[in-house]
Amino acid sequence: MMTSSVPAEKSGKQQKKRVFVVGATGYIGKFVVRELVTRGYEVVSFARQRSGVNASTTAEQTRQELKGSEVRFGDVSDMDSLMRDGVRGEHFDAVVSCLTSRNGGIKDSWNIDYQATRNALDAGMSAGISQFVLLSAICVQKPMLEFQRAKLKFEKELRESGVTYSIVRPTAFFKSIAGQIEKVKNGKPYVMFGDGKLTACKPISEADLARFIADCLEDPEKQNKIMPIGGPGEAVTNLDQALMLFELLGREPKLKKVPIQMFDVIIPVLTLLSKVFPSFAEKAEFARIGKYYCSESMLVWDPVKQQYDADATPSYGTDTLRDFYKRALKEGLAGQELGAHSMF
Repeated sequence: MMTSSVPAEKSGKQQKKRVFVVGATGYIGKFVVRELVTRGYEVVSFARQRSGVNASTTAEQTRQELKGSEVRFGDVSDMDSLMRDGVRGEHFDAVVSCLTSRNGGIKDSWNIDYQATRNALDAGMSAGISQFVLLSAICVQKPMLEFQRAKLKFEKELRESGVTYSIVRPTAFFKSIAGQIEKVKNGKPYVMFGDGKLTACKPISEADLARFIADCLEDPEKQNKIMPIGGPGEAVTNLDQALMLFELLGREPKLKKVPIQMFDVIIPVLTLLSKVFPSFAEKAEFARIGKYYCSESMLVWDPVKQQYDADATPSYGTDTLRDFYKRALKEGLAGQELGAHSMF
């Protein structure tokens, strides 16, 4: 019996796009994998044998979390492992990278935000990809920190690679502004720097962001572009967040104001100590990260006016911060663990 040699696309059979996801076990990565699976992509998720906060997630748990995708284990920082254990000489249509350094430290930033992500691009290009979708961060528009410089270096190389790219720069995640929910719920004051109006953001949920990232594979309007993206509604300040929490709890606001000038004492001391004790270099960087998040808004930066512009920060999705707070106050924060980011 003769077999047909007609290509699948000409025979009416639409082949599924194959997508290789790195950073699949991260906060956003898990939702991206689920969204891609739901949309019918053939997804290969690349992960460490032990992942999650404090490497507490086993391989079997990872397979369950990324159900519907083929989970392959290895080390994205090791190009040999990435090629051998991940790509395996197969063809892929796209890579989606949700990689991000665990704590924003100097060494971790260059190992993950730059080198591991660069490895994923190189491995993808060897596998024949035509698209690369990168989860970046809106704060790289005002680079003062090592992780921002590492991300920008890769962004530049991605734009110059010849591969169709989408660079997604989200504002704050719900998780990143959830750190005080339990304390406030238990009667503690909400801690803020200055008057609580120093910074603002348009927080976006993990599910909405995952949908936006998946859209990049399908929507030509989202390709070969750098896209800042926030969640629905108006920008909220730290004070807005605090008042919203107390309102939902039905309590009078209890606020504790901390002077941001404390960083101007801590950072120089740690920087000076790092000249003698190299291990303090990372601590100084963490202090700089802390000050950045307490003094810079996660909104589009207008370089001409030298100010953040909430109106210029695009909104996407349907999940609101108020609904997230309601749910978290009622059900807790399972799945929103900060891990190494808890220090901020």
